[in-house]
Amino acid sequence: MSKSIVIYFSRAGENYAVGDIDKGNTEVIAEMIQELTDADLFKVEPKTPYSHNYKKCCDEALIEQKNNARPELLNYLDSIDDYDEIYIGSPIYWGTMPQSMFTQLEKLDFSNKSIKVFTTHEGSGLGNVIKDVQNLCIGSTITNTLAIKGTNVYKARKQVQKFVK
Repeated sequence: MSKSIVIYFSRAGENYAVGDIDKGNTEVIAEMIQELTDADLFKVEPKTPYSHNYKKCCDEALIEQKNNARPELLNYLDSIDDYDEIYIGSPIYWGTMPQSMFTQLEKLDFSNKSIKVFTTHEGSGLGNVIKDVQNLCIGSTITNTLAIKGTNVYKARKQVQKFVK
């Protein structure tokens, strides 16, 4: 029996298009995937969280990206050996995933894994995430992708259903 996990980053707080949110857009999609597939969830959380303020968060993310930072995480996923299918999800910050996703993904062995990538955004689509995931997840195969506008996450169930099949 095939086993799946969703590895994702999501941030609540002030949001570009919808104001203050209690649950990050990517987390909404991650939970939909879990509900549809019975996948395990692993939320990537930096030890030093991003600012609640949207502009400050963007500034922090840009500095991390320019410095090619690898922020320390609260918890690390040590292995994905028990999983056949890996979902990787994040918002788009400056064209790609937040640097904390790089921190986590670099620590895992993706050999012979099937990966499905999803992003939430307000106009960037998948950005450079596919290229970055290919570079980070050596030996894996990306089998499907999905980009959802953050303002549409609560209306995206049909898209997510199609994505997980």
